[in-house]
Amino acid sequence: MLKVNSVLMRVSALVFAAALAACGDDDDPTGPGPGDADFEWSGDVAQALAIEIKGISGSITASLAAGDQVEVFALKEGDQDDPSTVTIEVLQHAGGVTICSMYPDAAGQPPNVCAPGLDGQLSNNENDVEVTFSVRVPAGVDFVGRTVAGNVTASGLESDAFAYIVAGSADISTTTIAAAQTVSGNIDVTIGESDPDRDLVFSTVSGDVAVRVPADTNAGVRATFVTGTVSSDFPLTETSPGVWEATLGSGGNLLSLSTVTGSVALRSGG
Repeated sequence: MLKVNSVLMRVSALVFAAALAACGDDDDPTGPGPGDADFEWSGDVAQALAIEIKGISGSITASLAAGDQVEVFALKEGDQDDPSTVTIEVLQHAGGVTICSMYPDAAGQPPNVCAPGLDGQLSNNENDVEVTFSVRVPAGVDFVGRTVAGNVTASGLESDAFAYIVAGSADISTTTIAAAQTVSGNIDVTIGESDPDRDLVFSTVSGDVAVRVPADTNAGVRATFVTGTVSSDFPLTETSPGVWEATLGSGGNLLSLSTVTGSVALRSGG
């Protein structure tokens, strides 16, 4: 059984169920911006460091910044609960900047803590406020989007991009490298780097995975599914039932494409 903690952060089964129900709402494809945001932040993040967004309920949209500053906008919307009960915390650290949706703590539950990566503790504690983020990312600044219920979309980036979701889809295009993981949702990623400097994972449990790479990519490939199909613009060899492998170019780090139920596609993007 896939552990949600390894994909995103510590979340309870109750939070997951509530977030999954909220995930069906339509999302604004551009996200909030100046004039309609409840929260705005801008600042410098050094090249090769990351702007990381950590949400619970709500989608995250990233696009290329026109200048050299990161800009973050957030819109809070609630049904039964007051949006003002949810705050946005900005944490600067050695790896860049992490921005978290902070919901009220619940009696008898661990307090929410904003921290980079898989550290910290985030739960909405049954609060129904959704926080939608949009991020403008300068070239060379990495982007990391984490949410429990919602999509992560990053288009036209010129830096490394990573998405970690529980219930939602990832749609990423960048001139460098990217990776994406979700439990329930599709993955559609285009990368521009032909010699990835690390292994890249594109995985879902229920959904389709499509990855486009340059025609001259040097990498290993492993594509797996339990129930579904595989297709590729590059020659793949079935090494065991549901497992297809290949060496692209001179080989290199591994591109891992996996789903339990769904299709897997590897495409030549250039």
